[in-house]
Amino acid sequence: MTAELPPESSTPPAKSSNKLVLFLGGVAVLALLSSGLLWQKLSSIQEHLARQSADAGAQAVEARTIARQAQDLSRETAAHQAVSDAKLSESTLQRTQLEDLMQSLSRSRDENLVVDIESAVRLAQQQAQLTGSIEPLLAALKTADDRITRAAQPRLAPLQRAIAHDTDRIKGANTTDTPGLLVKLDELVRQVDELPAVNAVVAASAVAAANAGNAPAASAWWQRWLDLLHQEARKLLRVSRIEQPEAALLSPEQTFFLRENLKLKLLNARLGLLARQLESSRADLTAAAAALNKYFDPASRKTQTMAGLLQQVQSQMKAAELPQVDETLAALATAAAGR
Repeated sequence: MTAELPPESSTPPAKSSNKLVLFLGGVAVLALLSSGLLWQKLSSIQEHLARQSADAGAQAVEARTIARQAQDLSRETAAHQAVSDAKLSESTLQRTQLEDLMQSLSRSRDENLVVDIESAVRLAQQQAQLTGSIEPLLAALKTADDRITRAAQPRLAPLQRAIAHDTDRIKGANTTDTPGLLVKLDELVRQVDELPAVNAVVAASAVAAANAGNAPAASAWWQRWLDLLHQEARKLLRVSRIEQPEAALLSPEQTFFLRENLKLKLLNARLGLLARQLESSRADLTAAAAALNKYFDPASRKTQTMAGLLQQVQSQMKAAELPQVDETLAALATAAAGR
């Protein structure tokens, strides 16, 4: 027989259920609290995300605005840059054109200067050939040097050096003083008419005048009659020593033509000197000297003076050629070619 236990009280199970309910209620409360906290946190996160989204949207709008402004500024800057480039290109083109114009004007001025100098030098060379004097060449070279100095162009420096070399060479050259010789030849031609011929009769009027000055006044008429008689007698007979017989036979008309022939020889010598025919001039001067010694009185002072001047002209007439300005002309050609 089984002993019966005393019935247990129902209280402990009830307590366990209550604990379970309490536990479950606590868990539910905790879960509810956790859900509330989680919901609150999610709301905060959502609010934060919404705020960040709003901020991002605002920033995006601002960025788009800034980008639009930057794009507009870029287009404006590009337009300004294009205008500046156009103005710079225009200024560069104008500067280039101005430099070209200045260089063209400078070249034109230099070319005109070179042409003028070449014309002056060639003309002076022709004048020197015609006159036989180096003075026209020296004057033209000096004028050219002065003009180049005033122009102050470095490209004309070789031309200036060539002018200096030719000037020194011309000054050191041994040339004939043609202008001086021409003056002396003109003087010789002028003296021909004053030369006494070898067979010239001494004028009795001078002797008569001298005697009349020494004679008493009372016998003046008698003295004049004697002088007249003496003059007529001298015309009839004259005794003198003449080395050249043909000179004594010259009539007054022949003496006139003799003087004219002597003048022609001197004038031919002058023309030959101008034409640079020095051999012909020397031949004419030799013939003139021979006629002077043969037909005119060597004891006369005038004849002696003319003979000395004629000998001086013959000694000064040299066969030296006029110096050329080839170096200057070559430098002018180089400068004209622009090299």
